[in-house]
Amino acid sequence: MKFITKNALFLFILLFAHKASAESFDPLSPSTIFIAGDSTAASYTNSAQQGWGPMFQRYFNNDNISIENHASGGKSSRTFITEGLWQKLIANVTAGDVVIIQFGHNDASPINDSRRARGTLAGIGDNTVDIQNLITNQQERVYSFGHYIRKMVEDVKAKKALPILVSLTVRNIWKNHRIERGSGQYGLWMYQLAKELDIPYIDLSNAAADELESLGKTSTDALYPKDHTHFNSEGADLHARLIVAQLKGLRPSLAQSLYSDKGNAVKGYEWTFVKLPVVANKELRSVFFVGDSTVRNGRGDGADQQWGWGDFVYEWLDDSGINIVNRAVGGLSSRTYITQGHWQRALAMMKPGDIVLVQFGHNDSSQINDATRARGTLPGIGHERKAIENMLTGQKEVVKSYGAYLRQIIGDAKANGILPIICSPVPRKIWHENTPFIARDDESYPLWALQVARQSNTPFFDLHNLVAERYEALGREEVNALFGDARTHTNKDGAKLTAGIVAKQLAPIVGISAIPES
Repeated sequence: MKFITKNALFLFILLFAHKASAESFDPLSPSTIFIAGDSTAASYTNSAQQGWGPMFQRYFNNDNISIENHASGGKSSRTFITEGLWQKLIANVTAGDVVIIQFGHNDASPINDSRRARGTLAGIGDNTVDIQNLITNQQERVYSFGHYIRKMVEDVKAKKALPILVSLTVRNIWKNHRIERGSGQYGLWMYQLAKELDIPYIDLSNAAADELESLGKTSTDALYPKDHTHFNSEGADLHARLIVAQLKGLRPSLAQSLYSDKGNAVKGYEWTFVKLPVVANKELRSVFFVGDSTVRNGRGDGADQQWGWGDFVYEWLDDSGINIVNRAVGGLSSRTYITQGHWQRALAMMKPGDIVLVQFGHNDSSQINDATRARGTLPGIGHERKAIENMLTGQKEVVKSYGAYLRQIIGDAKANGILPIICSPVPRKIWHENTPFIARDDESYPLWALQVARQSNTPFFDLHNLVAERYEALGREEVNALFGDARTHTNKDGAKLTAGIVAKQLAPIVGISAIPES
C-alpha cells in the first residue's frame, strides 16, 4: 500500500546538501609557494620548451609572495629525493608556506639502468625492491610512487606548511579525437594519496585535457613544437592558469592580495575542495554517477556522519572489471549541475560504452532566483522557459523545467555513445502521518523522472519507491539509525543499504553479479 502526499518534496527544502559550501575560512597568506616537479614545471630558455612553473609566477604579486620553482627536468619522485633536490627545497620551507608537488612523467621509467635509474614501483603500496644502482654503484631500496610522495607530504606537514598534490600535465597524444588524460594511473594515485593524507588535490590532467580538446588537435600541436610531452610558453601558461583557477577553489583559498592583476583575472574553479574522483583505469568501462548530496555528500569523507549512496556501490558488485566514478556534487540541482560546468566536465571524462546514472530532484524545488543558490528548476517536464537576471551570478539566464535538464543530459550522453540511466530521487525519512509507511511523492520529481525516461527510451531505476519499500520493511526504529540528519542524508549504513539496491539494478546492465545481502 502506498500513501501519496501531493508535492511533499516541495514542503521540505534541503537546508544543507553541501555544508562545506557554506563554511567560511580565513584566507591563506603564505610567504612562499614552492614547486617540486619535473621538466613539465621546470624553467627553460629554449623557446620550444617551457615548464608551467615560470608562467605560474606571473599570476602572483611578487611584492606579497615569492614563488620558488625547484622543478628539475628528468626527475622522478624518487630521484628528486635521492639526488638531494627535495632536501634543498624543504630546508627553506617555513610555517604557513605552500608546496605544490607534481610527479609521474618519469616515474614509469626503468628502475635500474645505466642511463637514469629513476623509476618507482607502480602504485601507492608498501612494496620495495633492492637494487645495485647501475649509475651510483650503490645499494638502494626502491619504493613505490606513493611512498616517495608520502615522504614529501610528511616533511611539508612537519614544517607546518600545506602540501598540494597535482596530477600530470597533458601529453599531446590523441586517439579518436580525444587527447590523453594523464599518462598511466598517476593521476589516480595522486588523488588516492590526497584523500588518504587529507590534503588538497588539483586535477590538472582533466582540466587541461578539456581545454585542449576545445582548442582541437591542430591548435594543440602548435603548443607542443618539441615533442608530445613538453610544451612551449603558451602551453605552459595554459597549464599554469588552470592550476591557479583550481587553487581558488580550495577551502581555505589563497588571499586575493597574493595574486597579480593577471592572477585576479582568472576565473576560479570553485569546487576543488570537494576532491571529485577520477577514472581509475582508462582501459576499463566506467560507470559514472551524477547527482546531488544523496549520491555524494560534501567531500565524500563522511563529515557529520553523512554519506551518499554512490560511494558504496562498488562494494556490492562482484567484479573489479569496471570503474565507478562518483561525480555527484552536493547542493546542486539538475540545472546548476549543468550551468556550473560539472556535467560537461564529467561527460568529457567518459568514453563510448560507459554508463552514467543520473539522480536529481532534492534541490530542484529550491528558489529559481536568489542570492545564495539560485538552483531551482521549473516544475514538470514541459518546454516552459523563464528568463531571469541571476541574483547569484549577475548574469542573464533562461531557466528550464526539471525534465528539460534531464533531457539535455540524456541527449548529450547518447550523442557521445554513453548509456544514461535515470534514477528517481531517493525518499526522505518522512513517515506518512501515524502509519508505518514512508510518504511518497508520486506527483512530482519521481514521476517526472519516470516520464522523461519513458519518453526518451532510457533505462529507469525507481529508487524513490525501492528504497521506501526497504525502509517500510525495516520499520521506524531501524531506519532512524540509518540517517546522519533528521530526514535527508544517510549515514554510512544507510548509504550502503541504498547502494545495494542500486547495485542490484545496475549489475545486469553491466553484465556482472551483485553481491547478495546477508
